[in-house]
Amino acid sequence: MSSPILITGASQRLGLAMAESLLETGYSVVITYRTLKPTITTLKEMGATVLQADFSTEAAIDRAIDEIKAISKTYRAIIHNASDWAQEKDSEDKHALIHSMMMVHAVAPYRINLALESHLTSDKGQADIIHMTDYVQETGSEKHMAYAASKAALHNLTLSFAKKLAPRVKVNSIAPALLMFNEGDDDTYKQKAIKKSLLEIVPGAQEAVKAMHYLMQSDYITGQTLHLNGGRHLK
Repeated sequence: MSSPILITGASQRLGLAMAESLLETGYSVVITYRTLKPTITTLKEMGATVLQADFSTEAAIDRAIDEIKAISKTYRAIIHNASDWAQEKDSEDKHALIHSMMMVHAVAPYRINLALESHLTSDKGQADIIHMTDYVQETGSEKHMAYAASKAALHNLTLSFAKKLAPRVKVNSIAPALLMFNEGDDDTYKQKAIKKSLLEIVPGAQEAVKAMHYLMQSDYITGQTLHLNGGRHLK
């Protein structure tokens, strides 16, 4: 049996789409989720191994690492998708906010990558680590400052781990910008948001799925970021 692929935060949106695609392609998949949703049952029925994990504390990260190691001695890839899109206006405790964002988006990937290094390099062939970052890693964000800073940290970890784990492990980022709308987004917001990119479309989660497969199938890409933004950076 082939080594599994680990996807963190796979209960919804991009993580869910990537997990479903990998399972449909025939990969063995291990997924983590923070909140139990019907999609987790669906993934389990499709063959995924599921773990509940909250990456906001060191103790929870420790437990997740132990459980991930216990499932398999080798992994084909790790896809760090677990995320929390908190913003400053909703938090009175800014210290807690920046701490939480860094834990989920930087500390957890950093610790998981280090803990699973031997699990990635002991299998035959190249392995992959993919960090799901964000367009705002390079632009910043007035409304999501802590979030943007933590995603920038994750982007930098891509560069560092690409150097550390070469040549056996390729490490790359996927940086999306408005691939999907959120529930509750009104028409006014949608029209304004669409105009921010040159292509003026919202392509959906499959754009991230295609990027994931592209990076995993490549033999010669590491330390790079695939920007999925429709030309937003040129507006």
